[in-house]
Amino acid sequence: MLFKRTILAASMLAVVSATQAATPSNEEIWQLLQQMQQQMTEVQQQNQQLKAENENLKDKVEATEQMALETSEAVEAVAVATEEAVKNVSLIGDKTTIGGYGELHYNNLNDQHGSADKDEVDFHRFVLFFGHEFTDNLRFFSELELEHSLSGNGKEGEVELEQAYIEYDINDQHRVTGGLFLTPVGIINETHEPNTFYGTERNPIEKNIIPATWWEAGVMFSGEIAEGFSYDVAATSGLSSKNSDYKIRDGRQKVSKANAENFAYTGRIKWTGIPGVELAATVNYQEDFGQENVNDFKGDAGSATLFETHAVIQRGAFGLRALYATWDLDGDGPKSNGADEQTGWYIEPSFQISNNFGIFARYNEWDNQAGNSSDSEYQQIDLGVNWWPHKDVVVKIDYQDQDAPAGKAELDGFNVGLGYQF
Repeated sequence: MLFKRTILAASMLAVVSATQAATPSNEEIWQLLQQMQQQMTEVQQQNQQLKAENENLKDKVEATEQMALETSEAVEAVAVATEEAVKNVSLIGDKTTIGGYGELHYNNLNDQHGSADKDEVDFHRFVLFFGHEFTDNLRFFSELELEHSLSGNGKEGEVELEQAYIEYDINDQHRVTGGLFLTPVGIINETHEPNTFYGTERNPIEKNIIPATWWEAGVMFSGEIAEGFSYDVAATSGLSSKNSDYKIRDGRQKVSKANAENFAYTGRIKWTGIPGVELAATVNYQEDFGQENVNDFKGDAGSATLFETHAVIQRGAFGLRALYATWDLDGDGPKSNGADEQTGWYIEPSFQISNNFGIFARYNEWDNQAGNSSDSEYQQIDLGVNWWPHKDVVVKIDYQDQDAPAGKAELDGFNVGLGYQF
């Protein structure tokens, strides 16, 4: 214990002695104060410099924030404009439609009765569709066609307006059409895009008897009356005989300053109650095929009545089309050369080998002077193949064997076609 106290006392004496030895003089204290003041001055200067730098940095930050805000607003504005543009483009795509079809034909046919051979290439049809939907229940549709590539004085072709009508939905089952539209008759008159039928050329019955393509101007009511049953009833302009043979196809006025002394009335009933099956019948009537004695010979023509019926069946790969059409013309003029009865029919079985290839055969009979006992009937057999590299593009090759009345061209040979729709 005494030892510990002795050590503690010695340590305290040493500390006091060291403290007294380290005590600075007044001059050293003054110098120390001068150094401290210098250091404080330098610190103040540094603080001012840092403050200035902070102010500068603050300005830059504020400028950056403003730029970011402006950029954000610009990006948002661009996004809104882009969205609106896309909406407008979509609106155009949804409301207005453009389409069309065309077909190029090569015919190599020999006349068995004379020298009326046919060896030619023809861009037979170039067609554009234009449609617009004003509202969900009001729409417009049109079809503009150039035939045989060139039109004008002395040219082979024509520019034709085949459809231009307004369609209005009365309700979910019924609608009304007004304007220029295709007559609801036959198989191909309303659906004649080249990829939808077999054979390079349209069948001769729906060309010479129906006569497709056949359009008129007027009003038509259409709709569904029961499950699988639909109807069309139309009041339109009509045909007008143009020459003394009273051939139906020549009576088309094509709504080009068409004589409308007498209107035509059309009614069709169609049944599609089984998938892949269509059965239909059409009656067309007009009071005066001569349209009130426009030319001298027309005064001999009276009323004209068409009856047409057809069946379209597609069951798997097997297809069948059959059609019958006949005209009854009153008046002494048509009776004088047998044109008071004009009749035709065909039957066409087909088989689709694959999604891209199909074969067909067709037997046709037609007579535009069936009302007399003379030989005026045509018969024709067609055999051929269709190749669809795409469902909307078709290549066709077919052979035709024709039996014509004496003195008429009898054309045998082959045809090649290229067609498309979009």
